[in-house]
Amino acid sequence: MDVCFFARPNLAPGGDPAAFLDIARLADAAGLHSICFGEHLAMSADTDRYPYGPWRHGPDTAWMDPLITLSAVAGVTERIRLSTAILLAPLRPGLVLAKEVATLDVISGGRVELGLGTGWQAAEYRGVGLEWDQRQRRFDEVIDVCRLAWGPQPFSLPTSGGTETLTALPTPVQQRIPLYYGVKASQPNAARIARFGDGWSPVGVRPDDVRRGVSTISAEFDKAGRDPAGLVVRIPLPAVLGEGGGVDVRATFEASEEFIEAGATMFVCGFDHRLRSLDEAAELIGGYAEAGRGLTV
Repeated sequence: MDVCFFARPNLAPGGDPAAFLDIARLADAAGLHSICFGEHLAMSADTDRYPYGPWRHGPDTAWMDPLITLSAVAGVTERIRLSTAILLAPLRPGLVLAKEVATLDVISGGRVELGLGTGWQAAEYRGVGLEWDQRQRRFDEVIDVCRLAWGPQPFSLPTSGGTETLTALPTPVQQRIPLYYGVKASQPNAARIARFGDGWSPVGVRPDDVRRGVSTISAEFDKAGRDPAGLVVRIPLPAVLGEGGGVDVRATFEASEEFIEAGATMFVCGFDHRLRSLDEAAELIGGYAEAGRGLTV
């Protein structure tokens, strides 16, 4: 079973970016499938809209840009895939995001796969001059542009004045950048995944939620003429702390079999506390790698 390592850079020992790169090296050597973390361009003090329980990050939390940070990770690793959970795609112009991701894919030798979403803070949209209630329309437009820019060159891009014939090089090493949608599995979202995406990466779900979501998305894959067997279902297993304050890997994976039966094909596992040392990181990474190897889809 593939395991994606959720590793917030600010929770590396001492909050040190160099320590985060050491963690990435450890994850690469241990054979974990991928490494990911989320983003915020900026934060408002109003965190009441956070939909997954109490917001646990203080106003002094540093949110490093994921694509720039993953470029650094690419330089110190060899095989681990470079991911996000979740990149707020609508906050960037489509051609800008396409260029950043294509560059990262080239630098890394074809190791990019992205978890994407719209986020939950309206103030973040207002901060870049966008309307919160237009976020879903903009999300679709941004990804549509990315798929065009990552494809055959030149390409025709619809604009307000008609169309533009453009070339955007380099194109990704991978024939198709995998995109995992971090959204609720409503029918409209399932149709979006079938049109643009390659997987589903929800948060705060139970096995029954996963089962229903996979069924809905699979039906849309069928309608789109795509094979549902290729759908990636990336499910988070929240870290469970043990008595010593570290992560109890066994307890974290307790529900894994139920999620696999419901349709999970990959787990996202990480830590929610500041790691005390690289030795603690190595032990945790080794535990996750071993747990993943013990599971089959």
